Amino acid sequence: MGRGIYVEVLIAAPLERVWELTQDPESHPRWDLRFSRITPVADLESGGYRFRYERRMPGHTIVGTGTSIGERRRADGTRTSALRFDTDDRWSPLGEGRGYWRYVPTDDGIRFITGYDYRPAWGPLDLVVRPFVGWMTAWSFDRLRIWAERDEPPERWPLATALAFWRRDRPRAANCARRPPGRSALDDAPSTLGTLEAP
Repeated sequence: MGRGIYVEVLIAAPLERVWELTQDPESHPRWDLRFSRITPVADLESGGYRFRYERRMPGHTIVGTGTSIGERRRADGTRTSALRFDTDDRWSPLGEGRGYWRYVPTDDGIRFITGYDYRPAWGPLDLVVRPFVGWMTAWSFDRLRIWAERDEPPERWPLATALAFWRRDRPRAANCARRPPGRSALDDAPSTLGTLEAP
C-alpha cells in the first residue's frame, strides 16, 4: 500500500442528514459509484457489522465482504466510520483494503472526509486504476453533496453527466480536495480502524 486515496468535500447540510445518507446501506450505493449494492450480514461482537458488497460491471458483478463500525458521539463533536474490505474476485482491481470516513462540523457545514488504501490486484495497472478510483470517489462525494444540499436524488446525475461540461450544476470531482494534509491518506484515521475485525 502507498499514500492511499484522500477526498474531502464541504457539505452545507445538517450532520444528521449527511450521516443518514452515508450510513444507510440502501442510500449509500445510490450516490457512491464504487458500489451497486451493500447488504448487512451480521453484527460484530465488538460493535459494528459485517456486510457484503457488489459492484456491477458489464458482464460481471464483483462481490466482496467488509466490516464497518461508526462512532456517532465523540467528545470533539465529530463522527467517524471505519471500514475494512476484501474480495477474492480476480476481476476486482482492488484487493484487501481499509479506510475511514470523518464528519467534521464547521460554521459552513460538514467537512466529509475519506482516506483509504488497498492492495493492488492488477499489479502495474494500478498506475491507471488508482487515479480513476480516486476520481470516482471525488465525483461520488460531490453527487452526495448535491443530494444533501439540494435534495436532488443521485439518479438525476448518472455517470454520463460527468461529460456534460456545459452543466455547471452537475457533480464534479474538482469540487473536492484530493491532497491529504499529512503524509498519507490514513494519517487521520480513527483508532477504531486499528481494532476493527477483518472482513
